[in-house]
Amino acid sequence: GAKLAKADGQVTRDEVQAFRAVFTIAPGEEKNAARVFDLARQDVAGFDIYARKIARMFGPGDRVLTDLAEGLFHIAIANGEFHAQEEAFLREVTQIFGLSERCFRSLRARFVPGAEKDPYEVLGVAHDADAATIRKAWREAVRESHPDGMAARGLPEEAIRMAEERLRDVNRAWEEI
Repeated sequence: GAKLAKADGQVTRDEVQAFRAVFTIAPGEEKNAARVFDLARQDVAGFDIYARKIARMFGPGDRVLTDLAEGLFHIAIANGEFHAQEEAFLREVTQIFGLSERCFRSLRARFVPGAEKDPYEVLGVAHDADAATIRKAWREAVRESHPDGMAARGLPEEAIRMAEERLRDVNRAWEEI
């Protein structure tokens, strides 16, 4: 998160607040986390090493990695802008996480202000997908995005609010298609 905040050249207070809102830090570890964040935000170098370590902790395409990518998108847009450097950073992180290009485009469509919200991209399906495939993708996205499920997984309030927004986007996409 700190390295992403630095990707556009400057770490803003909004990005730090977005990080704190999305990622829970264990009580008593705040000083250690702040020290790591301050070191990490000095430059972007090495972000891929962190991403690979995190990816190995879970496995290719694990839902937790998608949640993390969402948190990173949240940080990227916290200052009201989305820079090309942030996009390149996020694209590489999602690739390292084993998330598909379609997943990246879906996240980009949902988070980046002004990005076209192609309903097929939001649902992560091809434009020529049949109705059954689209419905299946919609149902899966609803199940994965339901706030109760997110709360049961122990995610923080901000992540649950992001899930609520994701659910709205998913339902809008379904209705549009």
